[in-house]
Amino acid sequence: MESTPAEVTSKPKIPDEPRRGAFASLRRLTPFIRPYRGQMVLMTLSALGATLVGVAVPLLTKDLIDGPIAHHNKAALWPLGGLVLLFGIAEAVLFWLRRWFLQRAALGIEADIRNAFYRHLQKLPVAFHDSWQSGQLVSRMSGDINSLRRFFGFALIFLVVNGATFLLVGGALIFIHTVMGLIIYAASVPLILYGRLADRRYHRQSRAAQDQAGDVATLVEESALGIRAVKAFGRQGLLYSRFDEHAKTLRSLELRKIRTLSELWAMFALQPQLVLSLCVLIGAYAVSSGALTLGTLVAFISLYLTLLWPIESMAWLMAQSQEANSAAERVLEVLDIVPNIADAEAVAHSRPASAGELVFENVSFTYPNSDRPVISGFDLRVAAGETVALVGPTGCGKTTLTALVPRLYDTTSGRVLVDGVDVRELPLSELRSKVACAFEDPTLFSASVRENLTMGVPDASQEQVEEALAIAQADFVNELPWALDTRVGEQGLTLSGGQRQRVALARAVLGRPSILVLDDPLSALDIHTEGKVEEALHSVLRGTTGLVVAHRPSTVLLADRVVLLSPPGPEGTTIAAVGTHQELLRTCPAYRDILSQTSDLVDAADESEPDTCDSELMEVSR
Repeated sequence: MESTPAEVTSKPKIPDEPRRGAFASLRRLTPFIRPYRGQMVLMTLSALGATLVGVAVPLLTKDLIDGPIAHHNKAALWPLGGLVLLFGIAEAVLFWLRRWFLQRAALGIEADIRNAFYRHLQKLPVAFHDSWQSGQLVSRMSGDINSLRRFFGFALIFLVVNGATFLLVGGALIFIHTVMGLIIYAASVPLILYGRLADRRYHRQSRAAQDQAGDVATLVEESALGIRAVKAFGRQGLLYSRFDEHAKTLRSLELRKIRTLSELWAMFALQPQLVLSLCVLIGAYAVSSGALTLGTLVAFISLYLTLLWPIESMAWLMAQSQEANSAAERVLEVLDIVPNIADAEAVAHSRPASAGELVFENVSFTYPNSDRPVISGFDLRVAAGETVALVGPTGCGKTTLTALVPRLYDTTSGRVLVDGVDVRELPLSELRSKVACAFEDPTLFSASVRENLTMGVPDASQEQVEEALAIAQADFVNELPWALDTRVGEQGLTLSGGQRQRVALARAVLGRPSILVLDDPLSALDIHTEGKVEEALHSVLRGTTGLVVAHRPSTVLLADRVVLLSPPGPEGTTIAAVGTHQELLRTCPAYRDILSQTSDLVDAADESEPDTCDSELMEVSR
């Protein structure tokens, strides 16, 4: 594409601290949780119920030791033993329910976020995709949303469950033995303070690693798509060294995360063991002095042991929460971008009898992050059924003008009108059903030929498809292994460049749109095929408004009028001349010069007399 926008930073700045609280970004995803809140509540209750059932077993153990066992009452063992068995079965059932609700809720939330993210990507303008690395978007779509699923399906639930368990069991421990229970609570304060500091550090490290993973994904994608050029120039080593450098940086960032997590986990594992040792010493002394029964000590220690995993796992849960929070930040950075090409509401407009008129009204355009206009004060009226060719030097904005018609970009100032209606006032679906485009560098998708052809007209009949293939001289598709059902591979690379252009041209003319925008779509065709395609296009363009970017005299001859654009400059491109091909050949040296550069007449154009030059160029044009 000509006149590409200035390069902008594709990787957002990493925040030094979590913004607006530790879970600010995660809280913003609440609308995605709301449809599943019932399942989330049941999942939490199931997990909490399983924990509470596990807490009841030590209390039953206390009754067994201080009751039937201490008094040698064998008959009383059976009822208490039966209760222990029932509690065990209940705990297993509750675990199963938690897993069942988890799969339904967490996977549903993940699917909804991923769908919303993809839908939003489709709404964002071309300027956004020009400036963002595709690998960064892929890593957000896959890795980051997976992190959110793990958080909502596991970490969030057990943060609630473990917190509730700590409060309930801690209260029971204070009830059993006040001094030891208070020691447990007091010892948790420094652990919480340390956890918050390590948590913030882990957040920064997690965000840096996620951004670097996006850069690695971009390198892999570029290498895969450009593998032909890489191999042709023998630059596998160069590409590998770049990948290796980024991969080593990613490894270093991940190792930094692991060190922080290992320190966090070690502290959360050490503290409860030290507290347990202290409680055992205090309890043993109390039992030996008769201040505490053996059953009460066993119950206290057993209850405290049920807190070991909730306390130790908090290190991992906190790390997962911060990883999910930074993942949410990255996802929301895309979701928060407001498309500057907004879809208009469907409003009834009066249409002229002959649809297809295209008007540029004082159009100017400047790419984002650029201070130099590409187009300035461009005025052009293309009557319905008329074909106009855009001719000009490289970089003068020809491709940019064609992109303004289907609103791939919006004008900086001025208007583009279709049938007297500003394109910004037309719903995008209506506008793009009227305007079809074929570009010099066509994009085909990893799908069948038929699916690629009918992308713009899904309900096209077989007759329409065959007609479009005939116009584009793309009948070769019938010789493919499965004809129209043959898959063309990623980017259509199983086809040659000329074949891809012909399929893309057939896609554009399928359904006979009101306006056909052709951005030099025949550049990869041989002369023989090009002549046949141009002959067929003549019949198509008779009933269609055409805007054609032309670089060769043969393409110019498709047009009723030619617009010569001025060379690019600090004030932007404007119209240098307008007329028929023959008129401009006679009167405009700049036009003759541009056309001569595409023929063997460069020297002749410079050295010959105007009449001789004109006659030779006209002969080439014929």
